[in-house]
Amino acid sequence: LHFAFVYFLPSESVSLLTVGLLVTSFTASVSSLLTITIDRYLSLYNALTYYSERTVTRTYVMLILTWGASVCSGLLPVLGWNCLRDPSACSVVKPLTKNHLVLLSLSFFLVLAAMLQLYIQICRIVCRHAHQIAVQRHFPAASHDVTRRKGIATLAVILGTFASCWLPFAVYCLLGDDSYPALYTYATLLPATYNSVLNPVIYAFRNQEIQKVLWAVCCGCFSDAVPFRSRSPSDV
Repeated sequence: LHFAFVYFLPSESVSLLTVGLLVTSFTASVSSLLTITIDRYLSLYNALTYYSERTVTRTYVMLILTWGASVCSGLLPVLGWNCLRDPSACSVVKPLTKNHLVLLSLSFFLVLAAMLQLYIQICRIVCRHAHQIAVQRHFPAASHDVTRRKGIATLAVILGTFASCWLPFAVYCLLGDDSYPALYTYATLLPATYNSVLNPVIYAFRNQEIQKVLWAVCCGCFSDAVPFRSRSPSDV
């Protein structure tokens, strides 16, 4: 929609609308990842009470907060975060101003730092749980090391994919200016959209419950070909 409107229906109002939709969608993507990270941390930190506290109301509240913040961010260009009256203040993402885009980029780095800290805590909890399980069930040390490596590898893939997809655009927003060709903006912006495509695959790849649901949806019936098993620490 953004490309179609920019090239076939160029106008100030359409430009504000499409930029607002972009800001909304990308904010929702990043916010959803942060919410999932927080939920994963709580599922391990409060393992005994997590499932009793994870009510439908709590889920709706998290969704409303995530999308409410995203929609509010998308309304900012319409409410004045634009350079239509001062073209010299434009950023690499027109019609957003340079200062406003810097604030959005810094917000991304704060989210990235929060996710990194949470995943470090998750990794510590997973390693501790794996060690306790190995001791209780008298597993060899090699088994514990394999589980720990699998858990660390999974977290590294999740966070590494997120950072590699978003960092080029975030850094370019801080260093670039409106004199740069628009192609540079699109070239750094596209990996961010790839992240939204990759996330469902990454998060569902090791989840047996989601795999069974997808199997049922694709085949039209529920199959026992994929047996249910409880998740190990490396699956979280």
